[in-house]
Amino acid sequence: MFKKVLPFFVLTAILPAAAYADNPDEIALYLNIRRIGLEMSKTQVRHAAQYQDSPIQALKADSQDFVKGVLDTALEYKHNKFKWDNSLFMEYGKTTLKPYNEPATTSENADKILLSSDMSWACWKWGQFSFGPTVRGAYETEFAASGDAPRQNLVRANAGMSLFDHPIIKSLYLTGVYEYDFTYSDDKISKTAAELGWRLEYKLREGVKFHSNGYYREYLSYSSYIATDLERDFNATVRMDTNLWNKFTLGPYVQYRRAKARGADQYGSNFIIGISFNYINRFGIIDVTNDDKK
Repeated sequence: MFKKVLPFFVLTAILPAAAYADNPDEIALYLNIRRIGLEMSKTQVRHAAQYQDSPIQALKADSQDFVKGVLDTALEYKHNKFKWDNSLFMEYGKTTLKPYNEPATTSENADKILLSSDMSWACWKWGQFSFGPTVRGAYETEFAASGDAPRQNLVRANAGMSLFDHPIIKSLYLTGVYEYDFTYSDDKISKTAAELGWRLEYKLREGVKFHSNGYYREYLSYSSYIATDLERDFNATVRMDTNLWNKFTLGPYVQYRRAKARGADQYGSNFIIGISFNYINRFGIIDVTNDDKK
């Protein structure tokens, strides 16, 4: 394991040193609250008993409520060509089903905690694009276990190349991945993968902004066989924020997850559409540039 993760720690040490050698006068530190949000959807079906033989699914469907809370925040540090983001992402959601003439049931449909540290070095500049090597360390887990399955626990290290700091393309990267998965205490699994990921923002007009983020991960090797380990994983979110008041926004969102486990014959997927209410802000803590020194 040590030999596999050693290149990650070497790059972590080299990138800050290379950046500091350039120009010590450009420093910025921001607390970026990407969003603190509440996502809601609700389906209310009435008189479903009278339409159980109807071919129109909408008239005989189960009523259901969906609520999900999201926290996505990052401490962003920039020193000349060097950028270092430390982020925390958390989400938790439940769906309540209310079938006709049966008791309501509740199940989790979102449960994730992701703590990550990303470092990038802008070796090249093309117009508004910054391009260079990137490394990341992350720990992913859940608030609670669900059913008979254990609570997910894994450590992930990425290394590759990325575009970043563009007005629209905040991050676009292609990396190799090493995962150490200790979800199952008796079967600690190491895996390798390739990952393509993105984070986009686009201002459609004053007070309206489009957001998208996600990744595609293709697993290449495993240290041993666990049927629930994924072979490939795609996760994408699209959201439109319309300013309501000050830093509060409201808008529709779509989230799609599609993945295939090693022991499954078919892909599993989850499609969610709803309304997202968010608080979004960015606080400047330190901002020193060459112009300030003159």
